[in-house]
Amino acid sequence: MLTLHHLEYSQSFRILWLLEELGADYELKSYNRDPETNLAPDEYKALSPLGTAPVITDGDLVLAESNAIIDYIMDSHPDSALEPKAGSADRARHLFWYHASPGSMMSIQSVAMVLGLLETRSPWPISSLLKAVFGQVRKLFIDPRTKALYDLMEADLAKKPFFGGDTFTTADITLIYSMVAARTKGAFDAYPNILGWFDRVEAIPSFKAAQVKDDRPHIDFRF
Repeated sequence: MLTLHHLEYSQSFRILWLLEELGADYELKSYNRDPETNLAPDEYKALSPLGTAPVITDGDLVLAESNAIIDYIMDSHPDSALEPKAGSADRARHLFWYHASPGSMMSIQSVAMVLGLLETRSPWPISSLLKAVFGQVRKLFIDPRTKALYDLMEADLAKKPFFGGDTFTTADITLIYSMVAARTKGAFDAYPNILGWFDRVEAIPSFKAAQVKDDRPHIDFRF
């Protein structure tokens, strides 16, 4: 049986949501982060090939990486509407946002996170020169790319209600982690269409069911 090894406040919520939407037969094993380091426990890191979330096991298979896991699971549900088929009017839109999640959004957020950690947790003093360099990286790379991405999201969601098109797809599922992390920081306060998307996906029964199984007081991802 497929087992989702679910780390709290992590990307594995996406897989939990997917499995609930599909009505799949699976086992859920939950893990808590270390309260001091905020890291996954050693038991979890020993299981995952990369020591990161999410990870699934299915018999002898151990598989990491969110989109790889989504693709693997969807292989067993070829008739699901969660993936627009070739020739569908929404196919290209779905594919773009499905791959923009790890390819564009998370890469930008990762760079911003690393800069923030260097500035706030570095064991050595941050020189004025390094601060200036970090500021230029934000000004020339992070901020404009982030704005371009959010503007495109807002424009696309003005045309259709979901990133995947007329109905929600795995594109919406894989984006949820980065989107919630950004919303927590107030990133979408000036983007009404994006906020409307949150209202729609959070009202989906499978999303609510995943929240219950996640057993967290609220959806708050760590980035």
